[in-house]
Amino acid sequence: MEHQPSAHLFQPLAIRGITFRNRIAVSPMCQYSSSDGFSSDWHLVHLGSRAVGGAALVFTEATAVEPRGRISPADLGIWKDDHIENLARIAAFIKQQGAVPGIQLAHAGRKASTRVPWEGGAVIPADQGGWQSVAPSAIPFRPGDPAPAELSITGIQAVAGAFAAAARRALTAGFEVLEIHAAHGYLINEFLSPLSNHRTDSYGGSFDNRIRLALEIANAIRAVWPSHLPLFTRISATDWAEGGWTLDDSLALAARLRDHGVDLIDCSSGGNAVDAKIQIGPGYQVPFAERIRREAGILTGAVGMITEAHQANEIIQTGRADLVLLAREFLRDPYFPLHAATVLDSQAAVPVQYLRAFPPSKR
Repeated sequence: MEHQPSAHLFQPLAIRGITFRNRIAVSPMCQYSSSDGFSSDWHLVHLGSRAVGGAALVFTEATAVEPRGRISPADLGIWKDDHIENLARIAAFIKQQGAVPGIQLAHAGRKASTRVPWEGGAVIPADQGGWQSVAPSAIPFRPGDPAPAELSITGIQAVAGAFAAAARRALTAGFEVLEIHAAHGYLINEFLSPLSNHRTDSYGGSFDNRIRLALEIANAIRAVWPSHLPLFTRISATDWAEGGWTLDDSLALAARLRDHGVDLIDCSSGGNAVDAKIQIGPGYQVPFAERIRREAGILTGAVGMITEAHQANEIIQTGRADLVLLAREFLRDPYFPLHAATVLDSQAAVPVQYLRAFPPSKR
């Protein structure tokens, strides 16, 4: 008997020279389990198990492009060549399982130098190993926190150079998708939002000035990232706060990023305002991906409380996004794609070592 066509969630997706075996990606999730930026066996097993579990694309967590760009001292890093070897082992294993290895490049900006979440996440004082954070303007994220240092023009250009150098290392390590982290109140997002960017020079004030760094980083990366490999950008589609970044701003930015070599917008939200009023619910950020996809003419990824197979399939089937990126659900179930294929009566790439646990019709 012939198999029925796979559900939309399990249709392949081609972007530039890379074909993803389905539409399910592992979203970047900080593990706070590194020493001096180095990946470890934890990262290999954590990320590798999701590739074994059938994901099409497996992203590392936010990976710092310079030491002061870490959220915490335990963040993953790619600011020096010594980091490449361990990361290459992870990328190779992911690829051996039929998934595409991806890496998210990040700079925490004013949200740097904090304790890991299970230690409270507070800012680390300098006398306890903390460091000076940087930002577009000397405005702390939380009232009472130390003010970040305002970046000079030279400092801004150095950050763009750090992203490009990190992209070269990522390529050497064998990653095939690169994502620029421009969301969640971290450095690039801080430049985008008028809540955190009070500059009066060429990087502040007008919309064009506030997006300048995002475009310069995209250009710097595209200059070293091969044309056959995809480049994504994660954005916060809205600050969820009065006077902040809006979805209309995101539409305009997405169109500009498309023209600067970005292939897909990963549509998250929030993170840049402590008083944000976020309307949380299942799939609450999917409308951002849908509108940006439709109006900016660029591929999008949907994130946020996507937890069920039929829900994820509907997002793809109805053209609301091109990928779904799961985070917490992958922490609960590393094999979500294999289980989703069974629910949707579709085929998934079951590792040969696991075939005895899956009926032939589901392979």
